[in-house]
Formats: sequence, C-alpha cells, structure tokens
Amino acid sequence: MVHKGTASYTVKRDSLILPGDYDLPKYFSQLKNQRVGLVIHPCSSIEGVLLLDTLIRLGINIKKVFSPEHGFRGDADNGSEIPDQIDPSTKLPIYSLYGKSKRPDAASLADLDVVVFDLQDVGVRFYTYLSTLTYIMEACARFNKKLIVLDRPNPNGFYVDGPVLDTCCHSFIGMHKIPVVHGMTLGELAQMIKGEGWIENAASLSMRVIPCINYTHQSRYVLPVKPSPNLPDARSILLYPSLCFFEGTIVSLGRGTDAPFQIYGHPDFRGGDTSFTPMPRTGSMEPPLSGKKCVGFSLKHIPLDDIYSKKEIDLNYLISAYQIIGKRQDFFLPNRFFDLLAGNRLLRSQIISGMSKEDIRQSWDKDLTEFRELRKKYLIYK
Repeated sequence: MVHKGTASYTVKRDSLILPGDYDLPKYFSQLKNQRVGLVIHPCSSIEGVLLLDTLIRLGINIKKVFSPEHGFRGDADNGSEIPDQIDPSTKLPIYSLYGKSKRPDAASLADLDVVVFDLQDVGVRFYTYLSTLTYIMEACARFNKKLIVLDRPNPNGFYVDGPVLDTCCHSFIGMHKIPVVHGMTLGELAQMIKGEGWIENAASLSMRVIPCINYTHQSRYVLPVKPSPNLPDARSILLYPSLCFFEGTIVSLGRGTDAPFQIYGHPDFRGGDTSFTPMPRTGSMEPPLSGKKCVGFSLKHIPLDDIYSKKEIDLNYLISAYQIIGKRQDFFLPNRFFDLLAGNRLLRSQIISGMSKEDIRQSWDKDLTEFRELRKKYLIYK
C-alpha cells in the first residue's frame, strides 16, 4: 500500500512478488520537482491504479506519456500502426512509439528531465518491448535525459533457450545478440545493453534500475494484467516462445479465437484433435486464415507444471506441423518473417531438411553457453 505522508512514502512488503514501481521510496525523490515522461501501458499500475494516475496524485509533474506496441490502452492489433493521441482523462499528450516512428525524437524529449520506463515484458527476444526499451535508452543517452527503469518480473525468466541472434537477421523483433528466451528481466537487459555498449553513447547514459520485490528467476510469476491482447493468461505466455514461430508460416496459432497461443492448425491439416475458425476480434481484427475452418491441435490440456518443468522451447509443434501439411514449399511465408523470429536463416533450412529436434537444439549449444556466461554479469536476481 502506498501512503502519502508529510515526509515519506512507504510500501507494504511481504512475500508477494511485486514490480519495481511499487517501491516508490526508491525513485520518488528523483521525480520530485522534475519534468517527467512515462513509457507505460495497462500493466503499469500500483494496486490496480495506473502509474500515471498514482504519480499525478502524488504531485509529480508528468508532462507526457509514450506508448509501445498495442498502445496506451493495450488493445491494438499486433503490428498495427498507432497514432499519437491525447489522454481523455488527464489531457496529456501520448506519443506513439509504434507509429510513424519507433524512436522518441528530440522534440518529444525537449521538455523532460527524466523518463520513467515501466513495461511488462514476457522474456522473449521478439517481444517488442525490449526494442522499445533500447530506443528509449539510445534517445536518453543522446539527448542527456535521465532514465529510470522500473523493473518487472519475467514470467519466462526461469530458463534460457533458443538460437542466439545472427546479425544478418537484425530487426525490430531482434536487436541484440541474445537467444529467443533470454531468462532476464528488462532491468537486467538494460544493464547488459549499457554495459556491453550495444547502443550509441552507452557510457553517457544516466540510468537507474529499480528492482522487483521478492522476485527470483525461479519464481512462478502470473501476470495480474495481460501484457498484450493475444497473451491473455499464464498458459499463452508460457507457450508463446514455442508457438510464435508459426507467425512466419501458413499455420494459425489461434489469433482471432478465445485461445491464442494455445491452439494451432490449418484448413489442410488432417488428424487433429480440435477445430477452430479465426474471426476478427479486439486485438486481432485481421487474424491469419480469418473465416476459414482450421483443423488443429489444442494445448489447453497440458498441465502448467509440465511446461515449467520442461524449461525449453518445444520444437515438436513446428516440426510436426511441417510434416502434417506435407512439407509444402509455401509453409514458410515468402517475406522471411520466420527468419526474423528465429534470429537466423538456419532454423528454416534445418526444418526443411528433416533435422531432428535434438540435432537442432545441439546446434544452439555453443552460443547459448557463451550467452549464459555473459548473462551472469548482469543478473540482479538469484
């Protein structure tokens, strides 16, 4: 509980896992008498109250808000361009970081002293909030603005897995030489990005990370608010690293249904255990295979304990789907989006060649070992 007193602000501490924004005493003094910009979305709240509203009530001079993919309200489609807006409640300007530009510019930062970053990540390289953090860090370093990163637990933070990014596949969904599942919070990654000099003027960046409360990398953290429209619950978030590869194929992963990232299929599948028809809905107005009945497989029955205990990306879904549909040449989309998700051009060719999942996983070993050693330098949590 946050209490406003004449001289102090306190946070109730117990065994609950809490994001860094709850620990107001650690960053409130750095916001007093400063002009502040917030990078937030619906997860950015304290006891159900949006961080924006909390800080305004405590007398902090909030000048503007920056919003990431899915928007300030968190209901925009994946990949859809979001315009700048005015918040109807506070009348503050909301600058989109997923519109005509994904970077804050000099004009949007000119009247700020401090930028506060508070976005909920899911621990996967191609989830775009990490890229938004990177651009925020670059802009703050370039334009001499202080940055406070309010850290948040990583619901997939209990393992490290997947191919490490090859620079040939650098993009907004793959900016750094890290694996698909990196096992780090955004606060830890911010320290790595700065420490390894992965942004321009990294050494000049004035940055502070406010850690989570009671979190470790073995914590089973269930998000109280969905981080994006198509990750509605713990199961979808845990399956996301394995199923998101289907975004680069002709297979539906359930967008436009009530179980995104928990089912997958295609009209030409045979022998599945479920069927579904993607239809437009909030957060997925143009889902792949919209209006077409898909035969497929449901993962809704898999116990969460089994997913937690496996601690790896499950390649079975991808390999079996390629085989079931008849190893079609059009399985992988011609835009090579699959390669950007994988972070290399190799995984696609490995699947086509019929390589076993064991051999594919073995090809990741060397890079993963090197990353785990690097990761140790920047971990905040046990």
